[in-house]
Amino acid sequence: MTLIFLVGPRACGKTTVGRALAQCLNLPFADTDHYILEQTESSVAQIVAAEGWPGFRQRESTALRTLASSYPQGAVIATGGGMVLDAQNRAFMRGQGHVFYLSAPVETLVPRLSNNPLAAQRPSLTGGGIADEIQQVLEERLPLYQQTAHWHLDASLPPHRVCAQAMDALRTVPASTAEAAAGENAGADARLADANSPGKHGPDND
Repeated sequence: MTLIFLVGPRACGKTTVGRALAQCLNLPFADTDHYILEQTESSVAQIVAAEGWPGFRQRESTALRTLASSYPQGAVIATGGGMVLDAQNRAFMRGQGHVFYLSAPVETLVPRLSNNPLAAQRPSLTGGGIADEIQQVLEERLPLYQQTAHWHLDASLPPHRVCAQAMDALRTVPASTAEAAAGENAGADARLADANSPGKHGPDND
């Protein structure tokens, strides 16, 4: 099984969908933001205050490669919203595995981020309000998400339906390039049903 990377803006559901997809495919799940916070024992705001956004972006790039190399048998890896800003990161993900862009409109992202208790722990990128920031950042990064992704997923749908979209996409990958992809992964449908059962999805914190 190859690596699967999830890209998209904050609050699009990368962590929630990533965990469900990893369960369906019987793969490990990793999150670059969580990895950075665990390694530094600091919040994003603290890292940015000490090193600036360039320092945090460098840590993102390092986390991406470290996690990718940690799972030679494959994994689902959720990435930070700004991971695609670096051209080398974009090329790395496309070259190392399958990339899904979790696409959602501003109208969907704003309520999710507003209701996220962790949102205040991440410094503003623009200095504006949440709605204005999401609109501006999404407009700037949309071409990069589209350039990086092999597939687009409708992240405005419930997590289990987004996961099902990803499973359908993986079934189109030739077995020679995906080895144990969804169509070849015994029990994947059963795991998808289990992942869709009530109580399997927590709040969307990503």
